[in-house]
Amino acid sequence: MLSRRHFLLAAAAAPLCAAKMTAKERVRRALEGRDVDRVPFSFWHHFGLEKYPGQRHAQATLEFHRKFRTDLVKVMSDYPYPKPAGKWYELKFEPNPFPEQIRALELINAGLAGEAYFVETLFNPWQVAGKLSSEKEVLRLKEEKPQVLLDALEVIARSQASHAKKAVAAGAAGIFLSITNANEGYQTRAEYAKFGEPFDRMIFEAVSAAPLNTLHLHGDKVYLDLFYKGWPAAAINYSAHGTGVGVAQVRRHYGGLLMAGLDERNYRSLDAADLRTQWKTAQQAAGKKFVLTPGCSVPNDSTDAELMRLVNLLGA
Repeated sequence: MLSRRHFLLAAAAAPLCAAKMTAKERVRRALEGRDVDRVPFSFWHHFGLEKYPGQRHAQATLEFHRKFRTDLVKVMSDYPYPKPAGKWYELKFEPNPFPEQIRALELINAGLAGEAYFVETLFNPWQVAGKLSSEKEVLRLKEEKPQVLLDALEVIARSQASHAKKAVAAGAAGIFLSITNANEGYQTRAEYAKFGEPFDRMIFEAVSAAPLNTLHLHGDKVYLDLFYKGWPAAAINYSAHGTGVGVAQVRRHYGGLLMAGLDERNYRSLDAADLRTQWKTAQQAAGKKFVLTPGCSVPNDSTDAELMRLVNLLGA
C-alpha cells in the first residue's frame, strides 16, 4: 500500500509527465507564442540522394528525424529542376517539376503519422536559374537581356508555385524557401525587388494558408529588414553568426517565429558548453516564438556523435 507521502509525491509528479508534449505540439505552441515543456529544435544537412527515387529520400529523412528526435522536420530538396531541350532560359511551365520529391513527401507524411510538422525546401527561382545554367550566365543575361531573364524566372516561379501546392496537399505544413540573392554586394535592393521578390512572393502566395511557411534568408549580408513584414510566411530562418546580427536585434523588428541561434559553420567543433551558450542566448532574446536551429545546413559530414551533443543537451 502506498504511504501518504508516496501518494502525494506521485500526484505532484503526474502533471509533469502529462505536460510532456509531442514534437508537433511543441512547435505549434512556439508558433502561437505559448509555453513549451522544452525548447523545440531542429537541424538538417543534405543527404545527396538526388539520383535516387523518392522512397530512398523519404527513408533517409524519417531515419534522421527518429535518430535525432527533431521537433520540426525540414525536408531537403536536391532533385534538379527539369532542363529544357534548347537554351536554358527557353522554359515551359512545369505543373509537377519534382515528381520524386512529391512522392517522398507523401511517404514522409505517412511515416510521421501526425507526430511532427514537416516543411518542404525550395530554392528560389534565382537559384534555380543558376543551377540550370551558371551564376555567371544569369548575371550576363540580367545585364544584356533582362526581360528574357524575367520571363524565365516567372516560368520557374509558376512551376514552383504548382509544386508548393502539391507539397502542402501531400501534408507539408509549409514551404521553406531559400533566398540567396537579397544580399548586399550581390544584388542591390532595387535589383532584388525586380529579379527576386516578385517571384519569391508568387511561390509563397500559392500556399499562403499553410501554417509554417518559412523565409530562409541565406547569406552573410542579407537585407533582413525587407522581410520583417508583409510576407505570407510565419517564420524566418537566418544565420545570426554568419550575419553578425543577433537574435535580439531581429526580434526588435520581427514578431513571427524565429528559427535561429546555432552556428552552422562551426557546428562540428561546438561542445556542450558552446551549444548551451548559443541556445540560451538566442532563446532569451527571441522569447516564446522560437525554434532553436542553425542558420543553414550543418556540415554534411557531421558525425552522429556531434549531432547528438545537442539532442542530449536538450533532453530530447
